[in-house]
Amino acid sequence: MPVPVVQFSDERLPNGLRLIVAEDHLAPVAAVNVWYDVGSKHEVEGKTGFAHLFEHVMFQGSKHVGKAEHMALVQAAGGTLNGTTWLDRTNYFETVPSHQVELAIWLEADRMGSLLEALSQDNLDNQRDVVKNEKRWSYDNRPYGSWNEKLMGHLFPADHPYHHPTIGSMEDLDAASLDDVRAFFATYYAPNNAVLSVAGDVDRSQVRAWADRYFGPIAANPSIPPLGDLSLPALLGEERREVVEDNVPLPRIYFGFRAPAFGDHGLDALDLAGQLLTGGKGSRIHRRLVREERLAQDVAMFTLPFTGGASVSVGWATVRPGVDVDTVERAYLEELDRLGREAPSDDELARAKALTEADELGALARVEERADRLSMYATLFDDPGLINTMLARYLSVTKEQIRDAAAATYRADNRVVLTYVPKAADETGEAAA
Repeated sequence: MPVPVVQFSDERLPNGLRLIVAEDHLAPVAAVNVWYDVGSKHEVEGKTGFAHLFEHVMFQGSKHVGKAEHMALVQAAGGTLNGTTWLDRTNYFETVPSHQVELAIWLEADRMGSLLEALSQDNLDNQRDVVKNEKRWSYDNRPYGSWNEKLMGHLFPADHPYHHPTIGSMEDLDAASLDDVRAFFATYYAPNNAVLSVAGDVDRSQVRAWADRYFGPIAANPSIPPLGDLSLPALLGEERREVVEDNVPLPRIYFGFRAPAFGDHGLDALDLAGQLLTGGKGSRIHRRLVREERLAQDVAMFTLPFTGGASVSVGWATVRPGVDVDTVERAYLEELDRLGREAPSDDELARAKALTEADELGALARVEERADRLSMYATLFDDPGLINTMLARYLSVTKEQIRDAAAATYRADNRVVLTYVPKAADETGEAAA
């Protein structure tokens, strides 16, 4: 079956905004997507959490849009919207009926160009509280909620920006002044630090005209600070272990490994390794630990792709009631080790590639995912054309490359093991606080 090719235009406005348009008139819907080249890796010590803070502040109004009106306008137009923050980037996006694309472009331009005019001390204080609630809800009080922060803290040294979590330090946010936050926005939320991708039922020349009209007057920032050297050794150099007593229903073991950076073909091989190991009932670890030996309730293995020196390969197993934790850990690690010694069979490779192909084609069938990937590849690699070559890269991975990537990554001297165990009950029978 031929792989569909995403046709797109790629140009820059005079102020540096990169505009990518992928026309597709199959359905009367379109996606508007903005990626800013700023994430938690751009933050400095003592001022963490700013990129994520703006994920909230960006919906609190700008010069011509009232507080929470951005969301109301898009939803009233029949659209959906959101924003996300990660280590390498921040993105904002709307999916709307195609006759409402101008509205979405104007809304994105208005907050890029005039958000600071609406950013008050009250707004800042309010959104700080929202972030604190999010941290309590998603990290502190959620079972196993601290796993990502703990793994990243072990896998990356303290002076590397991936060491701190994207949500940042609550102490840093408390200490942040309005001037601090304004300066961060003025530095990074500039047209020459952004990609605007529009995909779906649109006319390219019309989108360019709207982009010129609404984004064109926004001034570039010629002094965006460059990132420092984020390179790292390929291996952690040791095994690190931590036992975490938490309010969890069952023990769970997390395994983290330093992996090749996003864009390295070795990471493609590890993505396929994840499918081989835990991608459904026929995968190696799921078959052994969940179905045959009934040691685990569930298992996972996947990559977190980053561009700043290294990515992360992470997996977990939730221990079944009455099963010894060490038995589960040993079985899981045996399967990782076996993959590093024994290349997968032809059938295993075909199955992993079929699952990956289904995931990729399913994603590209959605206009919002097409727009997001065009923005991603342009921002991280200066190459939106990767949208048309990534699947071929996955399908070109060989059995031997998977074996070699597993052997190079799933090593004892490159491993973090977090073991979550239920908190011991106090004398009343309640879990200790």
